[in-house]
Amino acid sequence: MTALQLDAASDARYWPVPLLRAVPLLVLGMVITFVNNHSTDIGLLTFGLTTAVAGMVLMYGSRRWLDDSGSRTLAMVQGAFGFVMGVVAILFRGGGVPTLVAVVTFWALVSGVLELVSGLRRRRRSALGRDWMIVGAITLILAIAYLVVPADYSKELGGIEKIHGTLTSSTILVGLVGAYGALVGVFLVIQGLSLRWQGTDASVAEATTDPTIDGAHRP
Repeated sequence: MTALQLDAASDARYWPVPLLRAVPLLVLGMVITFVNNHSTDIGLLTFGLTTAVAGMVLMYGSRRWLDDSGSRTLAMVQGAFGFVMGVVAILFRGGGVPTLVAVVTFWALVSGVLELVSGLRRRRRSALGRDWMIVGAITLILAIAYLVVPADYSKELGGIEKIHGTLTSSTILVGLVGAYGALVGVFLVIQGLSLRWQGTDASVAEATTDPTIDGAHRP
């Protein structure tokens, strides 16, 4: 097999990891979407639980299915960091908006950079590189969004929409986390299925170029 075929085969073996990573992210998106309470307590608790689980999944999956040692190390560091930040979010879930902003921003900056670096390292050799770069960029955008939302934002709703209530920074920030989870979760599902199908195609291609028939070499 050529080096390109070996890289493709290596990528294909990684397909369970994006699908497993997608599960806690989609749960995060659904919980934030369907729970009316967008307080910082709920945001930190939900973010903490799903981020801790996602970190463990990334560590386990990368150790088992990621062949490249450099990418595996970066992914395991990213997973361990995510687990720690998830636990921090749970422990300090009563800290209000400042804690939510600090925890999510710090997590998004570090995780986004690590995933972006992983993608840049493999961008010329693997489709995984492109996907990691996209997820890393989206994660960094989340950090930027958290930094630009005023911590004391508050606006009474109403007007022609006749909606009652107050739009606060907590509602916006927790909603952003939910939107991030849904967006990246769907992307990871697509990535995982694409890698799975790529593996099937690679197996077919290898079989058609196999120089043996019934275990015997052609003369």
